Amino acid sequence: MKKIYLLPNCITSINLLCGFLALLAAFHHAFEQACWYIIAAGVCDMLDGRIARLAKATSHFGIEYDSLSDLLSFGVAPACIAFVWAFEQFGKLGSAVAFLFLACGALRLARFNVGAANAQPSFQGLPIPIAAAVVMMPLLVSVRQFGIEHPDRLLSGIYASWFVITAGLMVSSIPFPSFKKLHWRSRASAGLFLVGLASISLCTIMPDVALCLLFVGYTLGGILYYLLGRATP
Repeated sequence: MKKIYLLPNCITSINLLCGFLALLAAFHHAFEQACWYIIAAGVCDMLDGRIARLAKATSHFGIEYDSLSDLLSFGVAPACIAFVWAFEQFGKLGSAVAFLFLACGALRLARFNVGAANAQPSFQGLPIPIAAAVVMMPLLVSVRQFGIEHPDRLLSGIYASWFVITAGLMVSSIPFPSFKKLHWRSRASAGLFLVGLASISLCTIMPDVALCLLFVGYTLGGILYYLLGRATP
């Protein structure tokens, strides 16, 4: 077996653990805890790749291990959490919606791995960690801010539609900005810096709402930028 780099793969293992713990929390109807585990997994997913690149410790093994971990943490876990929280009342249709998200996430990861050697300035399709956050954050806000432990059929139907749309974005050809080249010496405009400060301030007061706005805003902004680009002759 080729060398396995310790630090980035240990962080990937924590990502995998967070996804597993999110599943266990969902089965016990601890939905808020499950969502935070997904966020923790996302932080680990962001760190392992960056640390591997900085340490020049990237490997084919690490890429494959990271994808397997991502499929559990950002595919299986969100699908199961959403099913237990909202989709179970729809029976087989609810299972189909949850599986659609999982299947699209697997396809998104496979497509990313095929093109991993070709660095691109943007992601093709919504990355699965962000997609997981986009569907989990409204759930977290609903539980934390409104005490909705199990939504009614109307709210569940709206949430299912959001789930399907997000699944479709993962396998779409819409480009979403990549921040892989962002580092501590990166420059930003004053407006962007103020937005960052406002986001940090909101995180200290209502972290669930701040994260929801951040991920949903990133997704909608990417779609809007794409549509404006196509409309411009």
